[in-house]
Amino acid sequence: MANSQLFVDRLSRAWDNDDAIFPLDQRLPLAARELILNVVKPTIMATIDGDTRVDGLPVEPGDAVVVATSGTSGVAKAAVLTMSAVEASARATTERLNVSLRDTWLACLPPSHVGGLSVITRSLIMGTSLIPVPSFSPVSYEEAAKSGATLVSLVSTALQRIDPSLFRTIVLGGSRQASQLPANCVTTYGLTESGSGVVYNGKALRGVELEIRDSIVYIKAPMLLRAYRDGSVPLDSNGWFRTGDRGSISDDGVLQIEGRDSDLIISGGENIWPDNVEDALRDFPDVTDLCVAGVPDPEWGHAVHVWLVTTSTDKPSLNAVRAHVKQTLPAHCAPRQLHIVSEIPRTALGKPQRSLLVESLKKP
Repeated sequence: MANSQLFVDRLSRAWDNDDAIFPLDQRLPLAARELILNVVKPTIMATIDGDTRVDGLPVEPGDAVVVATSGTSGVAKAAVLTMSAVEASARATTERLNVSLRDTWLACLPPSHVGGLSVITRSLIMGTSLIPVPSFSPVSYEEAAKSGATLVSLVSTALQRIDPSLFRTIVLGGSRQASQLPANCVTTYGLTESGSGVVYNGKALRGVELEIRDSIVYIKAPMLLRAYRDGSVPLDSNGWFRTGDRGSISDDGVLQIEGRDSDLIISGGENIWPDNVEDALRDFPDVTDLCVAGVPDPEWGHAVHVWLVTTSTDKPSLNAVRAHVKQTLPAHCAPRQLHIVSEIPRTALGKPQRSLLVESLKKP
């Protein structure tokens, strides 16, 4: 069932029955659906036609939500969040955003991702009005605003297509944010494992603790997952979760994220962040989308590769791309290989799936 009032009502009824819910991504092909369902192991399949019982694995008492991770690494897991964790997230977010019962949320992100699902769950928990729509579009955004919606969670690509002044607050998550944002935009940092955003505009929500260990961000918070669906627990003995993101915390407590540790390219002994190279190429002529990743290389350890989507009929030269990067970044950041593709694979929240592009180079 699509994101709709029917979906919200079925979720609410599941909670009334002390069931946990897992939203299945509607856009997945059959093979991908089967793969994630083998990870989640549900016991009831709820569709617009009704419920069907299937062989699966029951949840533990108190479990409320199971959500697939974004799978940017190519392998998705399923995080289990308890009702107390979901409530902690809803209350901390509502407090930070000064949400009142006069507000109305627009739910337009896929509920199969925690950023979209959390809009629905916090509305149910806090009693805030909600307008669910099957998917984001400028039309649905404008219509929701006319119907009284004041709060919305979006990704950066959507922000470029709308009038931000129509809403009191826009919560931005997903991929890297633009440097210049409207004043009513709040940037968030969080993961599926943290039940959505736990850091707003660089500042941790109430109850959230942050530490940097060996340049990696660690989180301890009441909204963290209980375990993964396979039973593994990614928390240490003191309840800390290793995010896998590199970052730093300023003296006044502002978190700055550099990128995924797994995305860092070490080439010839130099550290290179793909996001920085991508930013340097945003204004390269005729480029509509791009992605940068490190590819194993016998000489350099890893070499910087770039994949471009271009409207030009003439393939840009690697030398031109390298020269463009070197205008703003050191020479070691310039790509050593160039690939022209029709599209960049991305998650529903706009994160590039670098691993898929790297893997595609191995195929004959």
